[in-house]
Amino acid sequence: MALRTIRFMGEDCLRKSCREVTEMTPRIQELIDDMFDTMYEAYGVGLAAPQVGILKRIVVIDTDDNPVVLINPVILETSGEQTGDEGCLSVPGKAGIVTRPNYVKVRALDREMKEFELEGTGLLARAICHECDHLDGVMYVDKVEGELHDVSADDDEEE
Repeated sequence: MALRTIRFMGEDCLRKSCREVTEMTPRIQELIDDMFDTMYEAYGVGLAAPQVGILKRIVVIDTDDNPVVLINPVILETSGEQTGDEGCLSVPGKAGIVTRPNYVKVRALDREMKEFELEGTGLLARAICHECDHLDGVMYVDKVEGELHDVSADDDEEE
């Protein structure tokens, strides 16, 4: 396992749509492991493959010591609303107010390419939406209400 380089806003790979994963390979298993290592090293709660320069529909999330891999995720259902500060590992030191659903249901494949559904509320729902947006070249800065503001490393919850 290794750390990957996180790509920053302005890099082309963050604005492109990603390709579906059609089969699990040793390289994709390694990518998933590296994505978790990279996310944890950067103190994030989510990371999408394009954030490390790979245009594949893969997301890793860990909001509560329960790591989740979403391959080819599709959001099936959303409800409610939450508005709050959101950050991104690809936009370090900044945050902005974003409104997201408070409940999300997503269908995806796991590491064994088995289909499953995941439901989340609160931070998990926010992370699912944020990371799935990355797979379509959408960044949270596109949804910020008002201006981005500086955050300190102490109070930052980045995705």
